[in-house]
Amino acid sequence: MIDGALLVDKPLGVTSNFVLQKVKKLLAAGKAGHAGTLDPLASGLLIVLFGEATKFAGLLLESEKEYEATLKLGETTSTGDAEGKVLEQKAVSVTEADVREVLKRFLGEIDQVPPMHSALKRDGVPLYKLARKGEKVDRQPRRVRILELECIDLKIPSVELRVRCSKGTYVRTLGEDIGAALGTGAHLAGLRRTGSGRFRIEDAVAVPDLEAMAPSERTGRLLPVDSLLSQLPRVELDAAAEARLRNGQALQLQALPEGVSAVYGPGGGLIGLGRAESGTLRPLRLTQVPEKG
Repeated sequence: MIDGALLVDKPLGVTSNFVLQKVKKLLAAGKAGHAGTLDPLASGLLIVLFGEATKFAGLLLESEKEYEATLKLGETTSTGDAEGKVLEQKAVSVTEADVREVLKRFLGEIDQVPPMHSALKRDGVPLYKLARKGEKVDRQPRRVRILELECIDLKIPSVELRVRCSKGTYVRTLGEDIGAALGTGAHLAGLRRTGSGRFRIEDAVAVPDLEAMAPSERTGRLLPVDSLLSQLPRVELDAAAEARLRNGQALQLQALPEGVSAVYGPGGGLIGLGRAESGTLRPLRLTQVPEKG
């Protein structure tokens, strides 16, 4: 059984699940998943998880993301991206100073209305399926954080942006809102994920390169499971405390960091995640006990 994570550079034009299944087959892996979907029109960093690493997908989904986004000013579409039908076209006469001034308005906490063409569900049905039927439903605004937003290139009507944002941010919606603020309208013409938490696209492998590798080279690219938890506080337990935690018991410990921690047993073996509150550690997400022999 393979345990670990692989940083993959997802190409344009295919689904995240297509890449997942391809990589899973190349590594002859059993259980596999990924930490955050990219649309077919988006490329970039896809974190593929195998075996025990799949238990920590939720933690990775919570992390900040970084993107390079291309906006086309002067053109709005039905989907907010290049796949949709063009709804309106406007002349574009904005300067770089105009763009930089508008971008400042979107820094920090903002409210976003999720797009109809999204995987959010209403009564169990994804919104994009309703949108394809021509249906439209009310969506409540969601609070997201834009940590960094800068223009890295401007060739009217194209604007290249670098965005660092919280989970749940729709860059497509951000692009539409920026276009509206500029008075030109806009849609997302291209999107590339360049970072997820501490993981970077520079360390990812392209699928054709992975295909060209020997099996040992492919497994050599795997990151260990505990590398996914390296930014968390670390709690170390002795064998007796590990046994109690694995049996679902809460532990009373001294100098315990509040919140979620990575928990390790004797010899540095990863036990999993624990949540601490007022000196009490409770199991949150635990790995399987390694088989002996």
